[in-house]
Amino acid sequence: MDEIDRNILIALQENGAAGLAELAKVAGLSVSATAERVKRLEERGTIRGWRADLDPVAAGCALLAFVFVALRAGKEDVAFRRAMRRLDPVLECHAVSGAWTYLLKLRLPDLAALESFVAEEIRAASGVERTETIIAIASAKETAILPVAAADEED
Repeated sequence: MDEIDRNILIALQENGAAGLAELAKVAGLSVSATAERVKRLEERGTIRGWRADLDPVAAGCALLAFVFVALRAGKEDVAFRRAMRRLDPVLECHAVSGAWTYLLKLRLPDLAALESFVAEEIRAASGVERTETIIAIASAKETAILPVAAADEED
């Protein structure tokens, strides 16, 4: 990835609806050359998809919670990951170090929905030994925008 690709990626993260003409200005390329760059970034998997950035409250999932999960020793990891991937309120599922096996990021409508979801879906999942739920009171920052690494050095 070079500096032009990096600039395109930064611009697309800031405004995914940017047209090719706007991206071409950022990249300093023609529209057709910029389109080829974007296509190549998609083919390589650097750009994984296109989606809208929704307001959680307007989308009906105002409650943000994090759930630590400890699994019993054994082979439940695969089944647990598979179960978490199919659950829409689970936005992220990370294997972590320390006393816990996984950290989940959840978005739900309210406390009642969280309570039933944790009891009926997470604690009921294969191999779950214990959980701890933390509710976000406020969010100073929540983003999916990545700090794109500097361009590769060319010889």
